[in-house]
Amino acid sequence: MALTYLDHAATTPMREVAVDAMLPFLSERFANPSGSHRFSRDARRAIDESRDRIAELMGVGPGEVVFLGCGTEADNQAIAGVAGVAVCPAAEHHAVLHPVEARGGRVVGVDAGGHVDLDRLADVLDDRTGVVSVMAVNNEVGTVTDLAAVSELVRDRAPRAVLHTDAVQAPCWLDLRTIAPLVDCMSFSAHKFGGPKGVGVLTIRDGIGVDPLLIGGGQERDRRSGTHNVAGIVAMTAALAATDAERASENHRLAGLRDELVDGLVDGLEGVTETVPRGRKVAGSAHVCIAGIESESLLFLLDEAEVCASAASACASGAMDPSHVLAAMGIDRTVAAGALRLSLGHPTTSADIGRALDVVVDSVGRLRRSAA
Repeated sequence: MALTYLDHAATTPMREVAVDAMLPFLSERFANPSGSHRFSRDARRAIDESRDRIAELMGVGPGEVVFLGCGTEADNQAIAGVAGVAVCPAAEHHAVLHPVEARGGRVVGVDAGGHVDLDRLADVLDDRTGVVSVMAVNNEVGTVTDLAAVSELVRDRAPRAVLHTDAVQAPCWLDLRTIAPLVDCMSFSAHKFGGPKGVGVLTIRDGIGVDPLLIGGGQERDRRSGTHNVAGIVAMTAALAATDAERASENHRLAGLRDELVDGLVDGLEGVTETVPRGRKVAGSAHVCIAGIESESLLFLLDEAEVCASAASACASGAMDPSHVLAAMGIDRTVAAGALRLSLGHPTTSADIGRALDVVVDSVGRLRRSAA
């Protein structure tokens, strides 16, 4: 039985070009880039070339790119590294939400589509605000934030605040060059767009002060100490370049497959609610709530049939409490109990969609019959 993988918002399979770029640095080109001999200089040159290419693809300067371990680390540094009151919406990833709450910061509401409520955001911004973090794309429901409106508001109400965006879910769907001018800091993680796990980027605009989380080695101009993951950095760069080159065509292709999937669920089952209108979310997001079933039971049947899906963020998959994102959007707890997140990516085919439809419809029918 072929695996049907529709959990790309959790992680993506590595692109072949990324694997090929990575392998030499796992074998013969293994040197520590902080050394002084020629083999270390070779590793350092690979990092420098990657930094230049990443900067070009993100629309920032090479000196504004900080390599680190993952998106969570990048989010934490952006929040913890800035003095003053921290502010974020209630639907943020926990990598932002928890650091803001730990600092006693301000959490503001979102609308029914998951977008930050700009009026509520305006009410909490003042001269004490140190950092505002608003995600570019929601990791659960796929909502695309109007970062231009957020940026305009923050610059007006809290001009000294650092504006950060968690762009971990953005690279496959949005041109990062259009995001960079709107914010001071941006986070992303390689494994969300065909790179390896364990490597990410935080951009920090020149002149913006963000204290490091890790100190002691001096790497990344003292902004992130620790031996560089050379293989991961090189592979991430190759994956981002491929993603950037294919983005427009993949958005068009995957939007069609997403529509086929959601329309098929709506037509094939009663009580299916599309969580966010398609015009407000990315092409790869097919998030629905299905009445009369519980996500845990449905995911068990899908797993048995080798269809990979989720109910919420993969980071919270061990807990079956209702999604904090859906709660923030005002979705009733009983409706949210039937949440299903199906997320598409560059390997997704029409055959995957057809098989997923067959399995989900059959599994929901089995659950409903057993509950009758």
